[in-house]
Amino acid sequence: MKKEVVVIGAGGHGKVIADIIKKSGDIFAGFLDDGDISGDMLLGKVEECRKYSDKWFIIAIGNNEVRAKMAESYPELKYYTAIHPSAAIGENCCIGDGSCVMANAVINPSAIVGKHCVVNTNSTVEHDCVLEDFVHISPGAILCGTVIVGNKTHIGAGAVVRNNLKITSGCTIGIGAAVVNDITETGIYVGVPAKKLVKGF
Repeated sequence: MKKEVVVIGAGGHGKVIADIIKKSGDIFAGFLDDGDISGDMLLGKVEECRKYSDKWFIIAIGNNEVRAKMAESYPELKYYTAIHPSAAIGENCCIGDGSCVMANAVINPSAIVGKHCVVNTNSTVEHDCVLEDFVHISPGAILCGTVIVGNKTHIGAGAVVRNNLKITSGCTIGIGAAVVNDITETGIYVGVPAKKLVKGF
C-alpha cells in the first residue's frame, strides 16, 4: 500500500525529498513550514502536524540540531524513510526511521544508518560503517569502511574519512577535508589532513 507522506520543511532540501517520495512510488501529501511561503502544496505550519496523524512524516531540514529538536518535539509521528530508487543499498544494512538516502548514494553491506540521518547525493557510506542519529553526510563525501560517526555530526561535501576511524558527536567536518585520525573532541575540522579549527586561526 502506498504511503502518504507530509514533508516538514519546504526549502530546497524539502523539494528534493518530495521528489524522492514520488519517485519511490509513494504519495507526497504536502509541506508543513513555519516560513513566510505559499503554494498549492503548503498544508500549514509545523504545529499543525497532528491534524495529519494518519499520514507519514519526514523532517526535511539539513541542520542536524534543528532536525533533532523537531523530532524530539513530535515523537508520536510516524516517520518515513526516503530512499531514492537510484541509491545502492547493500545487504544487511539498517536505515533508521526518518532518514533520507538521496540519488546515487551508496551504502555498502552491514552499514548502519541511525534515525533522521541524511545520506546526500553521490555520497558513499562503506561497509560496516555506523552513523548514529541525526548525522548528515553531504554530497560527494566518502566514508571508508568501518567508520563510526557520532550523533549530530555533519560531514561536508567532498570530505573523505579513512577507514577504521571514529568521529565523536557534534562535529563539523569541512568541505573537502581528509580525516586520517580519530576525532575525539567536538569541533570544526578542516583541511588535508583535517585539523581542528581554532578560534582566531
